[in-house]
Amino acid sequence: MKTTMSVLLSVLMCVMLVSCGKKGAGGAKQKIGILAPAVTHGWVAGVAFYAEQRCKELGDSVEYKVCTSNNAEEMTNQLEELEAWGAKAVVAFPQWPGMEEPIKRTVAQGINVVNFDIAINVDGVYRVSGDNESMGVESAKYLIDKCGKGATIVMLEVPTSGSVSELRKKGFVETVAKLDPTMKVLTYATKFTREDGLKDFADILTKNSKIDGVFSMDDETSIGVLQAIREAGRKDIKAVTGGGGMQEYFKMMPNNQEIWIQSALYSPSMVIDAVNIAKDLCDGKTVAEKVKIIPTTIVDRSNYEEFLLEGSPY
Repeated sequence: MKTTMSVLLSVLMCVMLVSCGKKGAGGAKQKIGILAPAVTHGWVAGVAFYAEQRCKELGDSVEYKVCTSNNAEEMTNQLEELEAWGAKAVVAFPQWPGMEEPIKRTVAQGINVVNFDIAINVDGVYRVSGDNESMGVESAKYLIDKCGKGATIVMLEVPTSGSVSELRKKGFVETVAKLDPTMKVLTYATKFTREDGLKDFADILTKNSKIDGVFSMDDETSIGVLQAIREAGRKDIKAVTGGGGMQEYFKMMPNNQEIWIQSALYSPSMVIDAVNIAKDLCDGKTVAEKVKIIPTTIVDRSNYEEFLLEGSPY
């Protein structure tokens, strides 16, 4: 499976790099640039996929470029290239620290910027994001429901993800304090990859003889966690949460009746809303909402079929 994902991400990377400079047919077009991090995670691949898909659906009214970067310097250079190209709007996924000043300069030139997912301190930008704090809130409620009050829960935080992990943790911790102060929360750091989920949770299992549930913040991490549980032969864990909206993870949900597998939906398809806002701004339409926060939806074996998306790379 790891090899399959690596091949898929490599293919998507090639597609995205080729798409830089892609033009539609026809007459006058609105130029929209898409800036995304390089594909190191299936979720990021999904963001680029859905952004390009939406641009294609807009047809001859749009000319677009999709560019990926490995760091802030590369993303800054690509932003300057989009400015020189004549972009009227840019959808930016500014994952890298240090993007505030470059985006400020872009806005100062009269180019509309729609940030996706990451909030940065720049006046005049629009933003589309999921609700990270709500994901923690809903995951806490889910684990209390499935594991009972007073349960022992492992919280897998990801400090390297900045505000994403901080907000999900905040929502979780504050909800537990309100609804179940007797819950025992064991906190460990990991990363948003299945490899780290497997490695770190295998170690956690050896250190803890009884675990009732796992607050994992990411579907990729959760896949690794479930593999570690399976390989250790543990039967005490009643529920594992996740986050993102990974199709592979959804399809695992009905196959294990001993563990409730959950995902707090944070779909990469949200970027479609960001592209739509960029297009409206290019067309001179008024966009009332500067910030659009998409509510959290919980997916598990009771409703996963509603969220299966054919053709999704994630």
